Amino acid sequence: MARTANTVSTPRTASSLLRPAGVTASRTRRPLVSRQRVVAPSLRVADAAAASVFEAARLRGPIARDAIAKATGLSIATVNRQVIALLEAGLLRERPDLAVSGAIGRPRVPVEVDHDPYLTLGIHIGARTTSIAATDLFGRTLDVVETPTPRGAQPGAVASLAESARRYLSRWHRRRPLWVGVAAGGVFDVTTGHLDHPLLGWTDAPVGPVLAETLGLPVSVAPHLDAMAAAELLLGRSRRRGTTSLFMYARETVGYALSIAGRVHSPAAGPGTIAALPVNSDLLGGTGQLETTVSDQAVVTAARRLNVIPPEGPASTIAAVLRAAQRGDSTARELLDERARVLGESLALLRDMLNPDEVVVGGQAFTDYPAGMETLTAAFTTRSVLPPLEIRTTAFGNRVQEAGAGVVSLGSLYADPIGAMRRALDAPRTSARVLTGQHATG
Repeated sequence: MARTANTVSTPRTASSLLRPAGVTASRTRRPLVSRQRVVAPSLRVADAAAASVFEAARLRGPIARDAIAKATGLSIATVNRQVIALLEAGLLRERPDLAVSGAIGRPRVPVEVDHDPYLTLGIHIGARTTSIAATDLFGRTLDVVETPTPRGAQPGAVASLAESARRYLSRWHRRRPLWVGVAAGGVFDVTTGHLDHPLLGWTDAPVGPVLAETLGLPVSVAPHLDAMAAAELLLGRSRRRGTTSLFMYARETVGYALSIAGRVHSPAAGPGTIAALPVNSDLLGGTGQLETTVSDQAVVTAARRLNVIPPEGPASTIAAVLRAAQRGDSTARELLDERARVLGESLALLRDMLNPDEVVVGGQAFTDYPAGMETLTAAFTTRSVLPPLEIRTTAFGNRVQEAGAGVVSLGSLYADPIGAMRRALDAPRTSARVLTGQHATG
């Protein structure tokens, strides 16, 4: 079986590539032509015939048609029809060089995903940093850049974000971009692509429409917690149908998402919050609520108070706290272990309320300090009143945010590959704008 591993290149800062364009965006709703390119995300394991055949090729290819029929439960006639349609759409390619010796007829010719010609663009808008990543049809990150999340007045910040994406996309000319996926905190209207993000000061920000207009591509947007849970569901190891998976995230913010029976649960009113769960830590301080106690900023503030790091300057960061712990600084380790304890107890409360079949954690609060997982697990086990349950760390390590944005860009292709391909290739791309200044990347 081919593994759709998420191979990630080292992120590069690219201030010259991602500099603000100095343009502005209207706060009013964009014209209908732009809004029509905003497509609600599909964060689920699809079961339509074309989707099932494409998934079999993606996960098991190169694979013969009869093997696809066995893997999906579809008739060989249905598989043949879908394979022909996917070949015509350019999503699959035949591998006659791998055909069984002596076999007669095309059904024995294996097929695989034709990933070389295409990419999708995933954008994760963080509270401090934005990642822009190119992803192939397997969900593997081809390349990623990071830039500070645009600040300032909302129209200029959104326009700067779109221009950064345009500049990045202009570097790719050997692969055709098909779709854009955006993941962010706050609350998205997934049908219009507008975002309310209190930490950034954005209200009804037209992120989806501005990106669609600037890039000339279909755009899907999703809350970042839903997106990261979808990455585990579609690209990671949480693929058991009929089960419930709880995903908990912690970095500068905290949150959770649920996948139920192969679909990320996305309430119409937006995701719930665990930021205000009551907690107590004399060492970390905070306001008695989870997010203000375990966020990166809370750890940094406590580390400054305890003289682990300087009170200000470039050495006064969460990275400096982590480095101090790695060097054996006992106070730094105590702070990070205390954060792990608080997170473990809060995770236990969440688990006891929802009683999922599996628990997955992601975000740098977990992945940047793996030594804390032992403390977290002990606190979780002690606090939970339900039978023991293994806690699994995300399959994507400290790149889970990029994986989430990548899945948002791929969800429509996975759910309706032929329809999504038609929409992507029919998109009226403004080629001269998007492809200006391209060079040999891709």
